[in-house]
Amino acid sequence: NMKLGGLGPDYETIKEKVKKLKLQKEYSRQIKEYNMRNITVLQRLPAKAQVSSVSRQKALEYAKKIPRPKTFITKQPEQEALPQAPTGTSLPPLPSLESLWNRHRKEKEAVAAFKALHIL
Repeated sequence: NMKLGGLGPDYETIKEKVKKLKLQKEYSRQIKEYNMRNITVLQRLPAKAQVSSVSRQKALEYAKKIPRPKTFITKQPEQEALPQAPTGTSLPPLPSLESLWNRHRKEKEAVAAFKALHIL
């Protein structure tokens, strides 16, 4: 009379687990009710002692007497968009946007050719 495991759910173990969970919940409810009835109202902590205005005034006076640190004044650049070359030297002219786009297209075509040859 051996009962081997089957493919379906084991209703007996499920019933036992459900019964155990119900007992746990009932016990926790009873403990909660007991605690609510028997716990005395805790006395509230006394409010924080307010700082007297005299000590605040002293602190403000002390803060006024402390020398402030010196701040360094930094020069603000006049124009940040383009760097200026020193006088007497000339910079090479900047390429136009159109020429840069053409160069980009050519380099893109070259990369595509390398990919087609499986070099990259």
